[in-house]
Amino acid sequence: MEFCDECGSMMHSDDGLWVCGSCGFEKPRDVENEADMTTTEDQDTDSGPVDMSEVDDAEIGPTTTVRCPECGNDRARYEMKQIRAADESETRFFTCTECDHKWREDDH
Repeated sequence: MEFCDECGSMMHSDDGLWVCGSCGFEKPRDVENEADMTTTEDQDTDSGPVDMSEVDDAEIGPTTTVRCPECGNDRARYEMKQIRAADESETRFFTCTECDHKWREDDH
């Protein structure tokens, strides 16, 4: 696996080149270097929960288009959490990208 030097996205192989699907950056493949790469084949990928307690909120999560009830901004980061019984759907929590106001999907 190779990551783009320009934008950090995962690259794919195409005719002896590594090509970034996000920004189009290309670089030649290095067969000797690739022999030393670690793969995820036969690895346990379920290592349990990830501790995000010391990560700044600005670095967490994808964003979506949703109107902030506090300032009217139209972008917010979101995260899904299971706060009820396992047979009920997750709750989506939002954080405004402008004012950092926090709310959940079912708040009105």
